[in-house]
Amino acid sequence: MPDIVLATLNAKFIHTSLGLRYLLANLDPHQTKPNAVLLEFDLQQRPLDIAEQLLARQPRILGLGVYVWNAAPTTELVALLKVLRPDLHIVLGGPEVSYETQEQEIARLADHVIAGEADLEFPALCAQILAGQPPPQKIITAPPPDLSRVALPYRLYTDPDIRQRTVYVEASRGCPFTCEFCLSSLDIPVRRFPLDRFLDHLGQLLDRGTRHLKFVDRTFNLDLAVSRRILEFCLAQYRPGVFYHFEMIPDRLPTPLRDLLTRFPAGALQLELGIQTFNPQVADRIRRRQDNRQAEANLRFLREQTHAHIHTDLIAGLPGESLESFATGFDRLLRARPQEIQVGILKRLRGAPIARHSAQWGMIYSPLPPYEILAHRQLDFTNLQRLRRFARFWDLIGNSGNFVETTPLLWGDDGASPFDAFMALCDWLFQQTGQQHAIALARLCELVFQYLTTVLNRPATLVADRIERDWRRAGRRDVPPCLRSHAASASAASAVPPADPVGRRQRRHRTACGPQA
Repeated sequence: MPDIVLATLNAKFIHTSLGLRYLLANLDPHQTKPNAVLLEFDLQQRPLDIAEQLLARQPRILGLGVYVWNAAPTTELVALLKVLRPDLHIVLGGPEVSYETQEQEIARLADHVIAGEADLEFPALCAQILAGQPPPQKIITAPPPDLSRVALPYRLYTDPDIRQRTVYVEASRGCPFTCEFCLSSLDIPVRRFPLDRFLDHLGQLLDRGTRHLKFVDRTFNLDLAVSRRILEFCLAQYRPGVFYHFEMIPDRLPTPLRDLLTRFPAGALQLELGIQTFNPQVADRIRRRQDNRQAEANLRFLREQTHAHIHTDLIAGLPGESLESFATGFDRLLRARPQEIQVGILKRLRGAPIARHSAQWGMIYSPLPPYEILAHRQLDFTNLQRLRRFARFWDLIGNSGNFVETTPLLWGDDGASPFDAFMALCDWLFQQTGQQHAIALARLCELVFQYLTTVLNRPATLVADRIERDWRRAGRRDVPPCLRSHAASASAASAVPPADPVGRRQRRHRTACGPQA
């Protein structure tokens, strides 16, 4: 039985925990006498069942990764474990317990909490505990480690991980910006892993058949020389079916990077660009530095000159941003035609400086994870609820790739606001269904068809044609029941795309045969 078990609850099975793999790699860099195992669970599993699996290993030490998305079930898990095995030494780590630690029930239940990057601090703590000399303090603050001393964890991705899940990597940690909604604003300066060593490990992952690599660097394109070298390496190592994801600073895209990005083939690249807000007063208020015009120009270049799938982000509920201001920003971003606009609701993450605005702007947050904004002076609770539904339905309709050609019918060519048009659909959908989750795709097609034809009076044959083309883009051969009296059956065979290992959502956007925005 292992002395140490490392575990966490990932949001989904497809996700992997990079942080736990760092801890395992640095427990014994040479793995001469491995005495630890890593177990990953997800939010679909009950804490009671997870406790059973953990206790079956009979560990002496349990290290748990705690994040905003798993804080509640992990608290329940720790409470169960302490009742069932009071002698089990539980060590917590992760961003959720690194700040405001004293206020948390989960920290009270645990034996130790490591605040900060625990790569080197956790092995030292385990050595003390196993020697029977645990430190007296519960909360241990870990200074940022020298990344040249941190063992890289990539060999710990298993063959099933590589075949079935997203593989996360990082060439750097930290962020030079001070955006107050983000914990990375506390992680200054940017620190880099030795590049040659990192690229050697990256090559080994690709040689093992890794298909989906996601870089978690907050500002991948900050250092031009480093980002160029990594992109050149990824191009040189590219094999059909490999899919890279990078998070980019939206207003920083110099010519050398542009030239490299144009060379990636279709289906190989996803770029995440966080716009967050186009309102300059709001951006100044939260200390976000961004050249909006340059960001828009870069988005247009990426859409027009590269094959990259562009994922962008906007945050609803920032202090001082009204519904009208957010709508203006959404419409402005949509005109740049990214394939995805993720509408996020502002969260008051523990430790994030956004909390300083609470009194001035009347910010009211949920006391429960993930601590989303409920209301502020410019946005009441009712309108924030509407924005939550907007975010969910936009993900189902606008981002999913299931309605690429259908969605523009909502606002047409008469200059109407896409935000207002889509919000009207959201309000109608909620009135019809009373729900925003667990809506089957065929039912959603039926609802969209009904809205477009009966509320907006769009021609039924036009709407049916658009929905059918969207439906078949994912390789479906049948037709939703609501379209059977209108659909053009002749398109059935030709519309099925070839097999493609890239994510389904990206593939549907890439195979679109009509206007996307």
